[in-house]
Amino acid sequence: MSTGPEPALLRGMTWDHPRGYDPLIACSALWRERTGVRIEWERRSLQDFESFPVARLAERYDLIVIDHPHVGQITRLRCLAPLGSDTDAACLEKEYVGASLPSYVWEGTLWALPIDAAAQVQAWRPDRLAHPPATWAAMLELAAAGAVLCPLRPPHDLMALFTLCGLLGSPGRVDGPDLIAPATAGIAYELLRELSGLIDPACLGMDPIAVLERMSEPESGCVSSPLIYGYVSYSGRGSSAHAPGVSSSPRARVAFGDLLHLVPGAARRGSALGGTGIAVAASSPHRDAAIGFARWVAGPEAQCGPYVQAGGQPASRAAWEDVAANEASLDFYRNTRATLESAWLRPRHAGYMRFQRAASARLREALESAEPARSAIAAINRLYQDVHR
Repeated sequence: MSTGPEPALLRGMTWDHPRGYDPLIACSALWRERTGVRIEWERRSLQDFESFPVARLAERYDLIVIDHPHVGQITRLRCLAPLGSDTDAACLEKEYVGASLPSYVWEGTLWALPIDAAAQVQAWRPDRLAHPPATWAAMLELAAAGAVLCPLRPPHDLMALFTLCGLLGSPGRVDGPDLIAPATAGIAYELLRELSGLIDPACLGMDPIAVLERMSEPESGCVSSPLIYGYVSYSGRGSSAHAPGVSSSPRARVAFGDLLHLVPGAARRGSALGGTGIAVAASSPHRDAAIGFARWVAGPEAQCGPYVQAGGQPASRAAWEDVAANEASLDFYRNTRATLESAWLRPRHAGYMRFQRAASARLREALESAEPARSAIAAINRLYQDVHR
């Protein structure tokens, strides 16, 4: 007697940090109990996640965790399965924080569903500082004392520049011709150059995970990071969720909050939006099964339950408002919500990722050589014009 077809076995690709894979593994286990569908997850480094071509991943995996700046290239190559229209996205938008959902809409199609929400915020050690620095000058005093780290490994140097432009009242203009206003961006560049001259030069090779790993060491001299993507993993009790290869012994907790003020009285707007979405490969032989899981794991049932409980940083508005989730994380969600809601959505057209790689490398060269602001910003804008034509 026939027992019917075997349940689908899906292959998924996410990024190599507990925040990136633990919640997906937990949710996949529950999904298998419910549907019989089995999902095996593989991981790639944060650096690969930020730059590796999605089209190549779509040739090998059914489910792919992606970053929203890839959607223009994805649309051109048609390597992902559509998950809805812009009308569908408009109906769902209020379920997610900030621009998490719209960030995956391009040319009328929804290409991924948000599962993780993040923006550049500030971090500090609450056991060492009662409050984070309120002004840039106060933060620089800490930096001069050797107590500040900031992730400046490309592309995070460029994300910091984008965020500073927003805080100065002039976020990037995705329609060009200049992505960043020369006058404002020049000021932002000088602020970033001043900061980079005071902190450990190793920051030029550090991403947010590396900074937070060092910051959470119990005896670390670092007590503040002014421009860093929020990681709820480091706010939990025991702070045991750490990067691969790092000791899981208890660490000091790191608190996160809205960005500091650069212009007194001005809104803290323009942080460079981050986060991730879950997408389905167009060529997947199990497309329907993959879409079913993607919709569930991005929905409120999973996001407010097993996803956040397994150490995820959900995109669901309901999860960000959950009392228990905030109590367990030093009010991570409540204290960074304003920054995330007003975050700046990076360009997403085909060619942007090529610009991001080139511009962040160019900015690093400028910071290392103390290049004048005018020529550094002009070079970045020229790179943007080259890919935006």
